[in-house]
Amino acid sequence: MVEKILTVKNRAGIHARPAAIIAQTSSKFQSEITLEREDATVNAKSIMGVITMAAGYNTQLTLKVEGPDEVAAAAAIEALFESKFEEE
Repeated sequence: MVEKILTVKNRAGIHARPAAIIAQTSSKFQSEITLEREDATVNAKSIMGVITMAAGYNTQLTLKVEGPDEVAAAAAIEALFESKFEEE
């Protein structure tokens, strides 16, 4: 299992567009991918699940990836956060 702490770096936070990008990217992988915030855990392949996290600017989320392509999946999701979902 790969586990990483990710920080939301784009000013608008995770709204519909970044949530869709996270879900689309996650869906390319076989691994189980979840995002956690405090006591909430959501499937990263679910746009609605990701939106309901209400993750604003500078929010820290825990990414957990488990499966055959976990390293590549974690790297792909981390890259989205690092690029601020190409919004800025």
